[in-house]
Amino acid sequence: MKRRSAVAVLFLGLAALSWSPQASSETGWVSLFDGKSLDGFSKIGDANWRVEDGMIVADKGNGFLVTKNDYKDYEIRAEFWVEADSNSGVFLRCTNPEKVGADNCYEVNIWDARPDPSYGTGAIVNVAKVDPMPHAAGKWNTYEITAKGSSFTVVLNGQKTVDGVQDAKLANGRIALQHGLGVKDANGVPNDKGLVKFRKVEIKPL
Repeated sequence: MKRRSAVAVLFLGLAALSWSPQASSETGWVSLFDGKSLDGFSKIGDANWRVEDGMIVADKGNGFLVTKNDYKDYEIRAEFWVEADSNSGVFLRCTNPEKVGADNCYEVNIWDARPDPSYGTGAIVNVAKVDPMPHAAGKWNTYEITAKGSSFTVVLNGQKTVDGVQDAKLANGRIALQHGLGVKDANGVPNDKGLVKFRKVEIKPL
């Protein structure tokens, strides 16, 4: 009996060590990143995600950090920093956690150098264009994104870039952060570099 009790205590202790989204100091907001590890996400692709100085960082490869839970209606606050040629984004309602893209998610883009700037930084790719496109490179930025039912609003640094656009094709799914391929060179090879940092990713269910 004593041995079984000891095993049960050990199991409970290990379970307590596993990370899960944490409530922030503000009512209703939950942090998806604990500032120490990537335990709240699953990695897909070959991007070299890691944690440095309390930030999520990647500067090479093509891939995503995908939440382990599905979310339906919510607000997101994400603070990010990118270089001029970095290709990144916040993907919403991803229906397949093993394959993330603009066809099975809503992609709120971060890409100042996108060849077609109408779906560059501040836009939702293939859903809501932005004109003129704001630039995010070389500074800390804040995305405030609302997904409620079929309505989507995007605010970048206090500027509304998407205002209540309607799209009902995806109702629920994962959230993903991207380090993606950039502009192709003269030989048609896309750049897989460009520093991307996230220092805060919070969600507030609606």
